[in-house]
Amino acid sequence: MTARQAFRSLHEKGCFVIPNPWDRGSAKLFAHMGFEALATTSSGAAWTRGKTDYELKLADVLDHLREMVGATDLPINADFESGFAEDLDELAENISLATVTGIAGLSIEDRRQDLGGFHDASTAVARVRTARQAIDASGQDVMLVARSDILLEDSTILGGAIDRLVAFAAAGADCLYAPGLRTRQDVETAVRAVSPKPLNVLIQSPWTTLSEMQDIGVRRISVGGSLAMAAWTAVIDAARSLQEGSFNKLKGGEARTFLESSFVGGPNGRRRKAVRSSM
Repeated sequence: MTARQAFRSLHEKGCFVIPNPWDRGSAKLFAHMGFEALATTSSGAAWTRGKTDYELKLADVLDHLREMVGATDLPINADFESGFAEDLDELAENISLATVTGIAGLSIEDRRQDLGGFHDASTAVARVRTARQAIDASGQDVMLVARSDILLEDSTILGGAIDRLVAFAAAGADCLYAPGLRTRQDVETAVRAVSPKPLNVLIQSPWTTLSEMQDIGVRRISVGGSLAMAAWTAVIDAARSLQEGSFNKLKGGEARTFLESSFVGGPNGRRRKAVRSSM
C-alpha cells in the first residue's frame, strides 16, 4: 500500500491524531513515536525560518513540503494556506506544483491571499472546485481538504461555517475542516452536516478527548502549530532562566537519548505503536 492509499484508508473508520511537525527532525521524531500520518503547519514552518505565519512564499513552502515528504515514509498532509494565489488559473497551477512534491493531502483555506478577510461563499466554493480539478488533472492521488477559517474570526457564525463545509464537500473536497469548533455540540452538528465525508477537528487545548471525538464521529484530529509552540515555549522558558543566572531548566540526557534513537534506523527510526483507536 502506498502512503497515499494508507492516508485515504485512515479516513474511512475510527479517529486518528495527525500531529503537525515543523521541520525534518520533528517529523522523524513523530514517525518514531508511531503516528501514522503527519501534517505540516504554516506557523511552525514560518517560525523555524524566523518569519511570522503566512509570511513564507510559495517557493519556500514547496521546498518545505519536499523536505517533509523526504523525512519519513509517512503520508504528509500539506497546509497550503490560501493556495498563494487569488486568480483561479494561478491557484490551479500552484496546486499542481504541490501535488508533485509527494504529499498525500492538501488543505486550502477560504482566507484571501492578502489576509484581508475571507472570500465570499461562492468564490470560496469556486476555489475548492478549482483545487479539485487541478488535483484530478495532475493524476496524483492527493486528498483535498477544504477549510473554512471564519470561526476563528467570529465564533458565533457556526451556521455559516457549516454551510461552507457542505458546499465544499459538494465541490469535491475529500475532507472538511473548520478550525474554531470548540464544543461537543458544535462538532456533532458539523459531523452530521458533512457526513459521509470525514471531518477534521483542530484541538489546541484540553477541552475534549480522542475517545469523545471518536464517539461523535470525527475521523481526524490535528493540532496546528501547538506542538511547535510548546517547543518554543520550553526554549523561551529555559533561556529566560539563563538570563536570571539559573541552569535549572536545562534538560539532561533522557531527551537526547530519545532523539538520537528517533533519528536512527531509516526514515522513521524504530517505529512504535500508532496513536490511533478503532470504532
